[in-house]
Amino acid sequence: MGIFKPMNYFDIDEATWQKFIDVNVYSGNALAKFYLSKMLDKDFGRIIFIASEEAIMPSGEMPQYSLTKTMNLSIAKSLSKLTAGTHVTVNTIMPGSTLTEGVEAMINNMYKDFDLPKKEWESDFMKNHRPLSQIQRLIRPEEIGRFVTFVASPYASSFSGEALRLDGGLVPTIF
Repeated sequence: MGIFKPMNYFDIDEATWQKFIDVNVYSGNALAKFYLSKMLDKDFGRIIFIASEEAIMPSGEMPQYSLTKTMNLSIAKSLSKLTAGTHVTVNTIMPGSTLTEGVEAMINNMYKDFDLPKKEWESDFMKNHRPLSQIQRLIRPEEIGRFVTFVASPYASSFSGEALRLDGGLVPTIF
């Protein structure tokens, strides 16, 4: 679960900052706090936070969202330290721009007054707002779901404390 909204930094009031933190951070932390000790008792479990490329490469379009996604990375790394030597893993998955209902509504609102065919809106959005994307399209939710399924499975036992990118090459890799 999470919320996002493009906003100008100077228009974000304290209540909005708090709402984003409550929904995007505290809700996941509450679930982790409830389940982690039970997982440790059973010596098996998976905690997966869903962040975003915004956690490490903020676009500037939604600073309140970016802040919370960075917080997801931090809490996941902190919790993973509590699982050392166990079969419990804590990871964060960082999808890139994804065609969720919210993003679809955002794009519809952005392009409603443009003289551009609707079938070209996604491509134009990627070209002009996410030019570093290697796939130059929005990621589909089912692609993220398949990756989450893998990370939640016993096959992903070697991942813990990781920020796993699924961003379509949007975030540059530094070697």
